[in-house]
Amino acid sequence: MNTTIKTQNNKNIILLIIVASLGYFVDIYDLLIFSIVRQSSLLGIGIKPVEVMSKGIFIINIQMLGLLLGGILWGVLGDKLGRIKVLFGSILIYSIANFANAYVLDVNTYALVRFIAGIGLAGELGAGITLVTESMSKQNRGYGTTIVAVIGLLGAAAAVFVAKYGWQRAYIVGGCLGILLLLLRLGTFESTMFKNIEQNQVSKGNFFMLFTNLKRFKKYIFCILIGAPLWYVVGILVTLSPEFGKALHAVQPLNAGDGIFYTYIGIAVGGIFAGLLAQLTKSRKITMLTFLLLSVITVIAYLKAQGLNSTYFAWLCFFMGCAVGYWSTFVTIAAEQFGTNIRSTVATTVPNFVRGSLIPISILFKELSKWKGMIISGYILMALLTILALFALSQLDETFNKDLDYVEDI
Repeated sequence: MNTTIKTQNNKNIILLIIVASLGYFVDIYDLLIFSIVRQSSLLGIGIKPVEVMSKGIFIINIQMLGLLLGGILWGVLGDKLGRIKVLFGSILIYSIANFANAYVLDVNTYALVRFIAGIGLAGELGAGITLVTESMSKQNRGYGTTIVAVIGLLGAAAAVFVAKYGWQRAYIVGGCLGILLLLLRLGTFESTMFKNIEQNQVSKGNFFMLFTNLKRFKKYIFCILIGAPLWYVVGILVTLSPEFGKALHAVQPLNAGDGIFYTYIGIAVGGIFAGLLAQLTKSRKITMLTFLLLSVITVIAYLKAQGLNSTYFAWLCFFMGCAVGYWSTFVTIAAEQFGTNIRSTVATTVPNFVRGSLIPISILFKELSKWKGMIISGYILMALLTILALFALSQLDETFNKDLDYVEDI
């Protein structure tokens, strides 16, 4: 009897990992599709070439604002109503938004639809990671979250491939993938840890709990800071690669879509090594430290690559991606730092606040580049973000063997 139950539980966990992985695959596809089709889509709706960079930054910032607000919304709902309900709601919203994106005709409408898509996309990763961490043993949950992240990150490769057939088709395919994922989710199950506290009178999904206790608040901020360098690499250094190519006197125009493709292949590869390193050392902090330092080296190589060609650019993006392949480790650390009653809130808001950090980062970069130029500004911001990340990491507890079956007091 016990063997039968154990076998069924293992099957349920495997199904959960598969569905969470595919969910993150679609999440990454939809999250990055604008960065990939930024130039072609804006030119396609009549934007002048000279305005593509400024309008593109405006739209991606609006999308990131949606992620910020959606992160809070879905995180709170995940702790109040359950992880599964969040997954269904978020997928439905961003699927509808992607269909609508294929038919926008002006920048303001484009930005509004990406805002709605951002709200929907905010719920996917946090809920999936929370489900996996709460459903697996503390010795093996790192493997589960690594699989989710690695498969999910390949969504970027799919987005680049589909985008070659036109930016409108790329958005329509994104919407279709979301609807298919919605159907797959019908067989998933709720977290046992959440079920155990569902009828409990403990405060659940209370976002303000993160701000009423100084120790808890600092831990929350530190979780956000350790992930910021990754999104800077993707959101600025790679997304703006056409502009960086000009500053580096590239022998041929650099393509942001190709850069994102190779970066995310690298992130997937790096994610495998980060997950294995964490399991080998039994330390997520050592893993984060190693990858943060590697990312500095690869960014320096990128910013020093005067006269690079498209092949060298592709390799640089791949290695930068490998070096920032700590995304799953970073999200797992955040999920493991807090109790079950606010775990979904944290695991959902933290990665979305990291994505949302692109708003102040891009504004700062834009202003700084007017004064120091793109290359020097690239160095300055990478140095600043890495120093903050290393300090934040030093202040967090090691969580590799931490028991997650507990709640936070108000």
